[in-house]
Amino acid sequence: MQKFKILIVNLKKEIYISWLRLKLKPQSQTFSIKEKLFAHLETWRPYTFVWCGLVSLVGACLAYNGTPSFRVMILSFFIPLIGWIASLYASDFLDRNLDAIGKKHRPIPSGRISSKEALITGSFFAFTGFFLSFFLTIYNVLFAIIVAILVISYTKIFKSKGIFGNINRGFITIAAFFYGIFSVNQSFSEIPMYLFLLAFVFLLHDTNSNMIGAIRDVKGDKKGGYETFPVKHGIKKSMILSFILTVSWFFLIIFIPWYYQFLSLHFYLIMIVDVGILIIFYYYLMKTFEHHTRKTALRYHEFFIIERITLASALLFGVIDVAVAASIFIFSMIVTLLSQYILRGRYEGV
Repeated sequence: MQKFKILIVNLKKEIYISWLRLKLKPQSQTFSIKEKLFAHLETWRPYTFVWCGLVSLVGACLAYNGTPSFRVMILSFFIPLIGWIASLYASDFLDRNLDAIGKKHRPIPSGRISSKEALITGSFFAFTGFFLSFFLTIYNVLFAIIVAILVISYTKIFKSKGIFGNINRGFITIAAFFYGIFSVNQSFSEIPMYLFLLAFVFLLHDTNSNMIGAIRDVKGDKKGGYETFPVKHGIKKSMILSFILTVSWFFLIIFIPWYYQFLSLHFYLIMIVDVGILIIFYYYLMKTFEHHTRKTALRYHEFFIIERITLASALLFGVIDVAVAASIFIFSMIVTLLSQYILRGRYEGV
């Protein structure tokens, strides 16, 4: 265990040193293969992509009312994950001029990834996810197209439109949820009412987390003319809205399973952990928001990233074998925490 900790610390140091060298490197200078690979890994944001796959997997397991086939589980998890990576390339490509204002260290503005390279790589992931969707159902193919439209509309239209941009991200997560539902060959008429209601949990949750995530970018968004909710209304009102959204989705996530009786006791036990994370987050938010720094604001979103893995895993614990759910939870949390620790500061420039 000690050797593993030393390995992680050394890896983070090496990444940090590479980042410092990058800041001093002229734009015209070529980059090594190692620097290019790290640039692509940064673009993937591994600390965010597990959530998208988990939401889809939750949809598949709930629709099946248990553990689907291994093929369905793998495809329903990894196709949205691949699509999420494609969306990140698209987002970074479309945001390249905004990022050039206050985030010159990021892969495209820094020159480590060219705009053309980002477009080609993103297209590769998008077409891969789209092609793999044909191994599921026609509904999955349609939802892959819907997600692509939502992603482009978010960056090109809604991101700068305050709460509408945050809601757009919520709908992307709903699309991932229904992608999983239809992966088990469900038709609309066969979907239980409680799954439609549960979709509102993901809408409210990701509207909230996306808004909180925008707090760290207030200065850059102001310069770029992006009227996000924190830019337009300030941090205090963002905090109040965040709390209202959290209370709303939390009520739904507890009430819906209780009323329809479709989850086991294990769901409620894991949700106790989720409550603990939320309490710590809002205590930290109230304590720091008046004098927050960009690094502090980044911590706000990091809480949500950890919390949402717990939330999705709680739903899995409630419907599939505990050992399988625990394995998925541990794997997801390790990938999220390690990548967040090693890569996020480098990508965000803090």
